[in-house]
Amino acid sequence: MTEIIERPAAAAPITGPNWGLTKFLDPLPVPPLFRARGRETITIPMVTKRQRLHSQLPETTLWTYAGHFPGPTIEVRSGKQLRISWSNEIDGEFPLVAVQGPVTDAPTSRPGRELGKKDYSIVEGVADLPAWTVVHLHGARTNAGNDGWAHNAGLKGTSQLTEYQNRQPAMPLWYHDHAMAITRFNVHTGLAGMYLIRDDEEDALALPHGDREIPLILTDRNLDTDATGALTGQLLFKFPFVPNGPMIPFSGPFNLVNGVIWPHLDVDAKWYRFRLLNAANSRFYTLNLVDENNNPVNDAVRLIGTDGGLLPVPTELPRTGLTVAPAERFDVLIDFSRFKGQKLKLRNADPRLGGVEPDLMEFRVDGRAKHDSFTLPEKVSTSYVRLQHGTTLPEDHDHVWVALLLNKDGHPEMWDLEQVDADPGGEGVIQVQDPAGGLKTFRMTGRLFDDTTGIFIDHDRWAVWNILHVANGGPAHPIHIHLTEFQALFRRSFTTTFDQPSERTTAPISGFTDVPLEKYEEGWKDTIIVNPGQWVSVAGRFGGGTGEFMFHCHILDHEDEGMMRPFVVHPPEVAKFHVHPGGGHHHEG
Repeated sequence: MTEIIERPAAAAPITGPNWGLTKFLDPLPVPPLFRARGRETITIPMVTKRQRLHSQLPETTLWTYAGHFPGPTIEVRSGKQLRISWSNEIDGEFPLVAVQGPVTDAPTSRPGRELGKKDYSIVEGVADLPAWTVVHLHGARTNAGNDGWAHNAGLKGTSQLTEYQNRQPAMPLWYHDHAMAITRFNVHTGLAGMYLIRDDEEDALALPHGDREIPLILTDRNLDTDATGALTGQLLFKFPFVPNGPMIPFSGPFNLVNGVIWPHLDVDAKWYRFRLLNAANSRFYTLNLVDENNNPVNDAVRLIGTDGGLLPVPTELPRTGLTVAPAERFDVLIDFSRFKGQKLKLRNADPRLGGVEPDLMEFRVDGRAKHDSFTLPEKVSTSYVRLQHGTTLPEDHDHVWVALLLNKDGHPEMWDLEQVDADPGGEGVIQVQDPAGGLKTFRMTGRLFDDTTGIFIDHDRWAVWNILHVANGGPAHPIHIHLTEFQALFRRSFTTTFDQPSERTTAPISGFTDVPLEKYEEGWKDTIIVNPGQWVSVAGRFGGGTGEFMFHCHILDHEDEGMMRPFVVHPPEVAKFHVHPGGGHHHEG
């Protein structure tokens, strides 16, 4: 029997307006908890729901899991199988309005569709989209049939039956829609939630739990306005673009935590554990805990885990704050004991804010001293092993090469690369003067999702993925690889020689400089930030499932517009009989 636990929220006083809304007026809601007990099957319906994103707003129509935005937090034990029937019971029309216009007329820092602006229009076809959905459990090791293959979405009246073995250590996963070409829209309607795996190693730490373990799911949204400029509550997906250039990924003027704009949380003067998830379409957050004068108090914060589980030791926040890309998760401890009677804020210092309100939420610390039995441990995960070439990373492993770039039209792309003996000439060629292995020449073998599959990995085999961001400028990309958790081996900067018009390097990329990894980047992850002019190398083991999976940029606009490619994991015994075109295995020790 699945145990469902609801946490009520409390009322709050008014503090001040922002876009006509009072900041920190509403209490932080906590999604209901579905706690699975052993092997069982549960049904989670996808349904239309009207919900206030702020108590001073009209209701917003959303598509939700089980009537909640964000969806219920699902909690399971490591090694305990859970089957979920994701039932599409969505009624009504598509619940967002999509509009487009030049970036000068459609700033993302303003709500509304800029009525009357020149060259501003409705995006045709979005309003006609059906409820076509498929669920991906992000971070799960599962067979491909359960992974949420993008083409395998279903319409209203169908169900997606999935089986999750949960043979993974304690870690925070999350589930969200992954329908081909419309993931950005479906997730934006509200289809996202958290999924926690527990194990004995985590239990032994006696971390803050119950009411002191709280998901913090960050999203951003835009809302439409009426003729008077008043917010209507209608979800608005605004596409700004550069004339004669590419669309700019969605970002909105309103940041939400657990589905509410600028909430507050009443806390005791104790340690709390927050399960942080960036579920925004494209927004990066650089987070700081600040006092009432906006001075950072990050020394009260410790990171104890990342996407793929617990870190070896508690880690301080970086000096400039914790940058969280879309899809990244962090396990965060905050000690409120020294802030009795004070108000703290979670604040976004990311330079890409673009005029958006930096405050995310407020913590209101009770003024009374409270006994707290928790003390910060010196070590967190005793099972953690740092991957190193030649020792903990097996010498016999595959290499996969991927390029991130801007194409001739200035649009972001992702290429599969195949190593060749000599420069074949023409487009789609990248050369690298690898300091560890001499000159490497690659040719592009796939650039769109439905191009030929070129990456094949034997089941349970280790693979090192080398991701080269060769664009001259352009955005950072959070790259997510399905099925595996990985560790970053290194991050190196270089001066790119990639020529956008000719779509190739004009000279081998060289002159690499090591960029020190943040301590938390040495933890297990499934999503990694790759900045322009960087080579990021990650290593993961591809076990726990077989079939055809996906890797992609987790800026959802980029994913939907082509930055997603397939790869296959199959038993090595079968691989001997499998005939397939180029790419294949890359055995390079």
